[in-house]
This record gives sequence, structure tokens and C-alpha cells, in this order.
Amino acid sequence: MTSRLHAYDAVENFRDFGDYHTAAGRRIRSGALFRSGHHARASDADLTRIGDLGLATVVDLRRPIERARQPSRRPAGFAGQVLVSDLDAVGEAPHITFLKSGDLTPDSGRRFMTGLYGEMAYAPSHLEIFAAYFQALADSDGPVLIHCAAGKDRTGLLAALTHHLLGVGRDDLIEDYLLTNTAVDLVGRAPEMAAQLERVTGRRPSDDAVVAFMGVEPAFLEAAIRAIEARSGSLDAYLETALGVDPARRDRIVERLSA
Repeated sequence: MTSRLHAYDAVENFRDFGDYHTAAGRRIRSGALFRSGHHARASDADLTRIGDLGLATVVDLRRPIERARQPSRRPAGFAGQVLVSDLDAVGEAPHITFLKSGDLTPDSGRRFMTGLYGEMAYAPSHLEIFAAYFQALADSDGPVLIHCAAGKDRTGLLAALTHHLLGVGRDDLIEDYLLTNTAVDLVGRAPEMAAQLERVTGRRPSDDAVVAFMGVEPAFLEAAIRAIEARSGSLDAYLETALGVDPARRDRIVERLSA
């Protein structure tokens, strides 16, 4: 297992997404950028370890209903800022709606995920919180952690945008995105996850459908990138015009996070 992955008792998919080479011949600092699933079930030992990271900012990408159902636990004395979006306050997350009503097969799961990624970058709540995240990267000197529910889709897209901004090559960007499949051991845990989904939705997907839906594939992220390029022209244009990452802000982020 890669050293990027941090093993916690009850926080999944926790990892450092720094320490990659960039096109400028530099390297992203390790210990500055973290990503994970939600922290609602974090053990006391988990909270101690998270506290030791000295996080300056936590970005919770979940919808209000998700945060209400699974409130985050924070380390004792946590003094960092927590960024959230209160948009999309009505209704369930799209993946829950799909699981309750969609055709639970591997192919339908992949079609749903590809479509979801095609819309993700321009959802109003994502535009708001992604912009706030990049502002925090420019302004804060401390480590930042981003997370959603599983730490794979919303988190995966935001991490990929961060890597692009910092000059990480596309192969490394995709490799980091795909580490979710290693971190969570989807094949081994598929029966457990299927049972969990059945409790939430009243329907039990096959193990193959769970792997397709709960994992990540290059095609998902590529769908998001194609949608951004079609609408904004390029990832760089999206960062600047949709998220407010102008050249000065971009330079501050690069300097703060590069070694």
C-alpha cells in the first residue's frame, strides 16, 4: 500500500495528495494537502491524529442534508476554519436518488457516474465552495483537508483541479484520483457496502454494481474535464473565470505549496 494512504480507525480514504513533481521542475510539499471521506464516525484516536496535522482549513464538500445526517467530529481544541456551502439545501444527494430508483447494475452505475461528473464542476454549491477553497489556499499558511462523504467524487475533482493548477502531470493526476480504489478495498468490502446501501435505500445492489458505483474510473474524471473544456474552454479558464483564481492568486498558491 502506498505511503500516501493514512490508515485510520473510522475515517476512510485519508491521504496526502501532495508530494508530486510539477512541470516547473518543483515538487508539491507533503503534509500540506490532505483528502478523505467524512469524519462523522472518527474515533478518539483518529481525532488525535487529525489534530496532530495542524490543519488550518477543513473543506466539507457535502450538502447540508449530508452534514446534518452525519455531523463531523473535530479534534479537541480545533481552531481551523471549516468551509461549507449551504446551497442545495433541499433534496437528497443525486447518488442517493439514483440508488433508490435507478437500475442497480454495473453499466447503469457507470452511466450515472459519468453523467454526474459531467455536471459537477458547474453546480452552484461547488462553484461557491471550490472558489472558497482556492482562496484559502492562497491566504492560509497551514495544511488544508478536503472531504465529502466518501472522499472520491467531489473530493476527487477538487484534488485534480488543484493538481492541474500546481502543474502536476496528467498521469500523476489520474493516478492520485484512482488511489481511492486501493484505499477502500472495494472488491473485498463490496458485500458490506451492499448491505449498508440496502439499509439506506431499501434495495440491495449486486457486488459488481457496488464496485462500479463506489469506485472511481478514469472515464469519470475525464467526463468532468471534457465538460469543463466544452463550457469554459480549458481548465485554466475555468479556474480563472468560474472560480476566481486569477494569475496573482494562482502564483500565491503555487509559491505556498511548492518546494
